[in-house]
Amino acid sequence: MIDIHCHILPEVDDGPKSWDAAVEMCRLAAADGITHAVATPHANDRYAYDRAYLSGLLDELREKVGPALQLQFSLGCDFHLSFENLERVLAQPHTYTIGETNYLLIELSNFSIPTRLSECFTRLGDRGLTPILTHPERNPILQQTPQRILEWAEQGCLMQVTASALTGLWGERPEIIARWLLDRSAVHILASDAHDTKRRIPNLSAARDVAEKIVGAEYADALVEGNPGAIVNGMPIPYCPRPVLD
Repeated sequence: MIDIHCHILPEVDDGPKSWDAAVEMCRLAAADGITHAVATPHANDRYAYDRAYLSGLLDELREKVGPALQLQFSLGCDFHLSFENLERVLAQPHTYTIGETNYLLIELSNFSIPTRLSECFTRLGDRGLTPILTHPERNPILQQTPQRILEWAEQGCLMQVTASALTGLWGERPEIIARWLLDRSAVHILASDAHDTKRRIPNLSAARDVAEKIVGAEYADALVEGNPGAIVNGMPIPYCPRPVLD
């Protein structure tokens, strides 16, 4: 399995606070069957994003983990969508993308959604970028208007649901929305959004099993293998049904 959203680098954001914790997260990921993790530090007003510095940290993590876990890594970004950040990514897109691909993880604010968000996605697409909206099921605004998520998926924005939301860790409402999106073929990737070794751990297998019960094995496997595997290799995702609009 491939995890495209994982806060696994130490001391750079609200993820692990030490190298020991980061290495333990890698062990947990490998034990769950994850073979490739994308390190995705935040890029927002609180946490500056220095690609060169973070690349060096990821190299150090590779050395500390070693070959025994057979875990590969890429560098990405948990990109907070703001006016300033949008201008930055349009000017230097591969500063923020997953590896050298054109895929960009985008996080929305819990307090406001841009009124012209569809236009933002269009501008990113015109720049050659494919936006991946992270954890829409956890956004309190989108929980009230989930139809908008379907419309963005129809537009070509990919949707990444948090694995642990599907298993109930985040409470009833995020789980309901995650299942609602799955039922409408509007989930393209499950990712851990892991931050630590206790609660928000790098685990995909449990959610994959839940997804299989909802949408079947083919779709469930695509969420943790085929689609994220294509993303880290810069290829079009193989499983992308048209969302079912209500």
